[in-house]
Amino acid sequence: MIGHGFMGAAHSQAWRVAPRFFDLPLQPEPALLVGRDAGRTAAAAAKWGWAQTATDWREAVAREDIDVIDIVTPGASHAEIAIAALQAGKHVLCEKPLANTADEARAMAEAAAVARTSSGARAMVGFTYRRLPATTHARNLVAAGAVGDVRQVRAAYLQDWLVDADAPLTWRLQQEQAGSGVLGDLAAHAVDLAQYITGLRLSEVSGTLETLVPTRPLGADSPAAATDSPDGKARAGGLGGTAGGSGERGPVTVDDVALFTGRFNTGVLGSFEASRMATGRKNALRVEISGTRGALSFDLEDLNFLEFYDYTAPADRQGFTRIMVTEPTHPYMEAWWPAGHSLGYEHGFVHQARDFVEAVAAGTDPSPSFADGLQVQEVLDAVSRSAGKSSVWTPVA
Repeated sequence: MIGHGFMGAAHSQAWRVAPRFFDLPLQPEPALLVGRDAGRTAAAAAKWGWAQTATDWREAVAREDIDVIDIVTPGASHAEIAIAALQAGKHVLCEKPLANTADEARAMAEAAAVARTSSGARAMVGFTYRRLPATTHARNLVAAGAVGDVRQVRAAYLQDWLVDADAPLTWRLQQEQAGSGVLGDLAAHAVDLAQYITGLRLSEVSGTLETLVPTRPLGADSPAAATDSPDGKARAGGLGGTAGGSGERGPVTVDDVALFTGRFNTGVLGSFEASRMATGRKNALRVEISGTRGALSFDLEDLNFLEFYDYTAPADRQGFTRIMVTEPTHPYMEAWWPAGHSLGYEHGFVHQARDFVEAVAAGTDPSPSFADGLQVQEVLDAVSRSAGKSSVWTPVA
């Protein structure tokens, strides 16, 4: 695994837990953890059970005993690491968004296509919210016709960890490291999940991006001192960084809020919102699908439930039904606890590890692929271009 911190912790526990609950065809062994700082990397390896450490990702790519490269670094390094790993015949799991730009993502998707035929290496991008039982069940219901023809999609991903204007400047607020702000960090999830559940693809968008706090205090996680990712000791679960105390401020070069409308390939309209300034919303990814026969609604802050509205039911018994998605017949739940025993945020990463290993063992393409990641990146790129053109309708790709 290249990088550690918030996502490193999530991926590490997934690699350890997946083979203990699921009967995997191959056994993942956490062999090598790579980070820039030797001391911090060693501490993370000891905590999460990685056998060895290194400070140069090229060592992981070069080692013949390494089969999989898991990338959890800031987006600026995704393309270089992933392409090198694929060229070396390694399977690659890369955190979302796939890259900082559409051009980088395109190069990664091309490298994945070449590696698939030349060495059999497989590549996946980590949109883990697809792998919650409720969201997978929602996709299955839409595919089965439960909502009829999709007529409208609404998606929002709202957080509030940047509401404090004096929260420190971290790598997530610098374009050269993160590529974009809330657009790539949160809207990418909203786009992927809306497309995944509906089976549709966005074809054009019209958007607006806004930076509400233009400068922030420099701190331990500012670009000048940036490492692999936030160290997990800061506010908001490691997202907010650590304040410095010098009083010096630096420019925020990414967006705080993203708003856009989209048209899917069937002509269906969708509305999207992403914000890290939504006071009171901690991790509210919400998707609602409206159709001719019914509707579905999901909220990540209540992730064990899915709401379903059956428009075909008699009028005197219509209303949203709250489905607790914890039965053994629900997606992924056969390996977990008795019905009614809830899952949490970390379980999506466990399911991701399971699906990745099963695809590698079967010699099939895992999903979402780098091509899927590229398509989401093209949507984000179109939103960004639209925002620079006074929100005119802008074709994707």
